Amino acid sequence: MNNYETVFIVTPVLSEAQVKEVADKFQGVITENGGQIVNFENWGLKKLAYPIQNKTTGFYFLAEFTGEGSIVEKLETQYRRDERIIRFLTFKQDKYAVEYSEKRRAKLANKNKEE
Repeated sequence: MNNYETVFIVTPVLSEAQVKEVADKFQGVITENGGQIVNFENWGLKKLAYPIQNKTTGFYFLAEFTGEGSIVEKLETQYRRDERIIRFLTFKQDKYAVEYSEKRRAKLANKNKEE
């Protein structure tokens, strides 16, 4: 099993319910193809570095998951087929990236406990 991380940007013209539906769809794509989601984060509406399809903002999502190599191809095919996704990036994490992600999640959990 390999560790992967994917970030995708959803078009900002959707309602909150539609954005949640898109996020749930891609979580389902991962789990249906034998992957296991380690962490899923909604980063919210953010300004894009440059306009994409005449849009200057987008809803950002981060998913960390484990699975076989074929899962990435299936996931990215679904990203390309869905017109609500304006950008995506998926990469395989090495052992250092996995350690960093674990530390980052622990730091976020501690921060949330303090609040």
